[in-house]
Amino acid sequence: MRLVRNITIGFGALVVLIVVVLLAIPLFFRDTLNTRAKAEVNKAVNARVAWNGVGLSLIRDFPNVSLTLDGTRIIVAFTGDEEDAGPLHLVSRQPLIDAAKRSDVALAFEEDAGKGTVARRGFSGWQLTVTGRQAHSSGIFSQGTSYGAIYEAARILNAFREKLSTEQYLTFNPAVIVGGTDVSYDSTKISGTAAGKDNIIAPRVFTRGDLRFISQDQLLKAREAMRAIVADHLPGTDAAITFEDGNPAMPPTKGNLALLAVEDSVSRALGQGPVEALDPGKRGGGDISYISEYVDALDGLGVKGMRSHTPDERVDLRSIGPATERAALLIYRLTRGR
Repeated sequence: MRLVRNITIGFGALVVLIVVVLLAIPLFFRDTLNTRAKAEVNKAVNARVAWNGVGLSLIRDFPNVSLTLDGTRIIVAFTGDEEDAGPLHLVSRQPLIDAAKRSDVALAFEEDAGKGTVARRGFSGWQLTVTGRQAHSSGIFSQGTSYGAIYEAARILNAFREKLSTEQYLTFNPAVIVGGTDVSYDSTKISGTAAGKDNIIAPRVFTRGDLRFISQDQLLKAREAMRAIVADHLPGTDAAITFEDGNPAMPPTKGNLALLAVEDSVSRALGQGPVEALDPGKRGGGDISYISEYVDALDGLGVKGMRSHTPDERVDLRSIGPATERAALLIYRLTRGR
């Protein structure tokens, strides 16, 4: 395996540091940092780890932290909420991308799912607006009378399911739908209201959802198929679909699998058992996907937890020690080419 000199590590946290402290810590505490780093690493792993010198920069890669160990530079990237990178997500994630372009490997510390993450699906948003001619319900299905917006929306959503639901790693979920004679929708709150009458053909429907994919090619083909389905209108109706870019995908690559092989050897050496690749369909989007096109990447190196994305989300504190051992020895082996 080739010698790796630069590693980018992504954590999900925010750090606020005073500028004076940023400058002072590397200058006045270099020897202390070197001694303490060696002591802590060797205490955490069942191995003897050593290096000639340590360098710490809190300014050069700000807001990231740059640590240099005998020619090996480690950039610790602190990011915000990956669930909400903001409307300009490519701007908010640009520092992470810049760090990746200067690195050989990216390691991310999302929850340990029992297997290594070498691939993650991306996600995209979509919005469907359907209209139909309003008329008395007694004429529905008759020639020259609209089928109505609700029937057209139902046709479209069912056709999505029939044509695309069997493709591996491709999923799409209608999250909300409102339809009737009077329809309102608030995109900020993702909520809406609707009203109608039993004897009136509904003139309007609005629905939106997500689209998850394993590669950019899969995303583009899915969007093309969805547009074609939308364009095949029922009589007296019209519909339009728009798409929003979200988190990119992290496809499985040979480089990612090579990193997994190193993690597997580390886990076995520590007595933690073998590590296999996690099914990409069992992971959501993650910040590491923004940089996987620039660097070999591996995720799932964090602690163990349960009930993610619920009010009862928990962290198993007993997993902190094993996760620390695994990460420390993994980095050590990657930077030594073994």
